Amino acid sequence: MPIRSLDFLDLPIIAKYRNDVLTLDSGRAVTRGHPLGAMGLLAYINPARHLYAAIANGDDTKLLGGIIHTRGETFAKLLYLAPSSKLDNSQLPELIEHLSKQAGEWKALHVIAEIDENNYVFPALRTAGFSVYAWQRLWDVTQIQKTESTISKEWRRVQSIDIPAVQNLHYQIVPQLLHPIEPAPNRVNGFVHEDLKCFANITSGMYGVMLTPLIHPAEENATEKIISLIKNVSNGNRKIYLNVRSYQTWLEPVLEDLGAKASQRQAVMVKHLVRLVKDGKLVKSIPSHAGVQPSQMSRMEIDE
Repeated sequence: MPIRSLDFLDLPIIAKYRNDVLTLDSGRAVTRGHPLGAMGLLAYINPARHLYAAIANGDDTKLLGGIIHTRGETFAKLLYLAPSSKLDNSQLPELIEHLSKQAGEWKALHVIAEIDENNYVFPALRTAGFSVYAWQRLWDVTQIQKTESTISKEWRRVQSIDIPAVQNLHYQIVPQLLHPIEPAPNRVNGFVHEDLKCFANITSGMYGVMLTPLIHPAEENATEKIISLIKNVSNGNRKIYLNVRSYQTWLEPVLEDLGAKASQRQAVMVKHLVRLVKDGKLVKSIPSHAGVQPSQMSRMEIDE
């Protein structure tokens, strides 16, 4: 199956598939909308973005796919596959592999995809080298902000001085096995609680706001802290979502009691990339004519 970069001559195909897309980046979908909509297509024009799309020309179906990377991050994310009604195509893993190769060109170490656990694209992702490393669920908490309650000042915007405390919280909550895939936050983004024991990363766009919390299970008054966090978000009539990963599932009963609406559970999958080291350095070796004195070990006698 020939695969090439998407270009403007493919606009008729994009228009045909725009309502038949499988989104693999949930946060971007709920905050910035349709990946093949007008706003999504404008993003390709920005040369500062690491955003790539490809088309695979099959015998009877053309497959589209997109991938995105944020500069400075160690991972890229599969953005979408289309058409969603034809993704049982046996050539789909080849397209996914092609997109992953582009992530390697951006020097990403991993590629991440988020997909409903019952989706039939699962086998294709596994064939392309992806495996599940976590689960997540998006909770619509918009209605919580509309409840009558005073806005608490316990949460504030993260400052550079807070980064060490936020990183320490990350290391306590996120399993150590996941640290290479989910590195500790190093940017001034999100909200932090005044006691520095609760943190929430924020992703926002014209369609919505998504919060990804890190709250220690030993914390008390989790309900009040979640309410105050949501009320500190300036959403401008946009929807607000809380992204709860599998290592924070103890928050789900709290959100359910608050009346939040849960999406279907998603698998968070990762593909590890091998990056070529181009700037290699020679290692000094021992000359062939040099003699090497073998080490000797003597037994220590100990008086009993």
